[in-house]
Amino acid sequence: MRGVETKQATMLTLTGPEKRVPADHPLRAIKVLVDAALAALSKDFDRMYSEVGRPSIAPERLLKATLLMALYTVRSERLFCEQLDYNLLFRWFLDMDVVEPSFDHSTFSANRSRLLRHDVARKFFEQVVTQARTLGLMSDEHFTVDGTLIEAWASLKSFRPKNEDKTDPPDDPGNPTVNFRGEKRSNETHQSTTDPEARLAKKGKGKEAKLAFNANALMENRNGLLVDFRVALATGYAERESAISMVDEELPGSNRVTVAGDKGFDTKDFVARMREMNATPHVAQNEKARGGSAIDSRTTRHPGYAVSQKLRKLIEEIFGWMKTVGNFRRTRYRGRDRTQQAGYFVAAAYNLLRITRLVAAA
Repeated sequence: MRGVETKQATMLTLTGPEKRVPADHPLRAIKVLVDAALAALSKDFDRMYSEVGRPSIAPERLLKATLLMALYTVRSERLFCEQLDYNLLFRWFLDMDVVEPSFDHSTFSANRSRLLRHDVARKFFEQVVTQARTLGLMSDEHFTVDGTLIEAWASLKSFRPKNEDKTDPPDDPGNPTVNFRGEKRSNETHQSTTDPEARLAKKGKGKEAKLAFNANALMENRNGLLVDFRVALATGYAERESAISMVDEELPGSNRVTVAGDKGFDTKDFVARMREMNATPHVAQNEKARGGSAIDSRTTRHPGYAVSQKLRKLIEEIFGWMKTVGNFRRTRYRGRDRTQQAGYFVAAAYNLLRITRLVAAA
């Protein structure tokens, strides 16, 4: 029997977002972890705001909103605020009722400097890592490092000579005519006028060069969870330098650990530095390098080396999720610090999603 379309079923209804979210929805488990992490940062939030003046949007809501943007691939803060008007799932996650108005997208920009100044993004990510360790989901012996490029919020047309004469105005300020033919460009002689911290870089030989930042990850090998995530300037040494820094700061102690990596980490300096920090470098051998590989059969003969080489590929899945679902293939912000802040939230979103799945499967 064909149903009848009803234009208006009832005048009033007594319900809320809580009743509209299924009991087994995966976001429920994530919300429990997020609320616990934010509760641990309550004192930091108190120091961020003055005790007088007009109340601001609660920082907990702004952080939750940022996580939702990563989990649901929302491409902009303006679009998120538009969806918040009618998306009951988002309202439930932010602890908002049905009639409460959505906040303006400019709230994110107004509070971004405050969050940066108090390093809230890093602290929140560390709380999520602590939760994973408390649940026994993280290895304390075997790890992997790797890096990738994140496109900067700047076009190649903005990559101009540092000593360029700017007396002549462009023919079109919004989209000027630029002829790069025959011009040699490098980071030593050129700089982006949109984002001066962006660097011209390419992933490998034969790849196109883009203005980018270098994103570096430290992953534990048991379940493929992120231990640290750092954004650096895209230089030829950024991956190895960041890896050394992350291992040195995040894996202290007297116990020996293993650190896996691809062929880009097979250099004498990196291998020697790892061994100085009581870490066995399980990096892929680059036998075509000048002087040969920096590691030999004393390392590769052990079964653990083959296991590390297999598990290190999980880090590529993390980068893939962050760039596609997390919408972090290209940063929406200018400057390394703001890109780092966004990176922490996307990394935290990945860990939260992974933790809830691991706990549910246990």
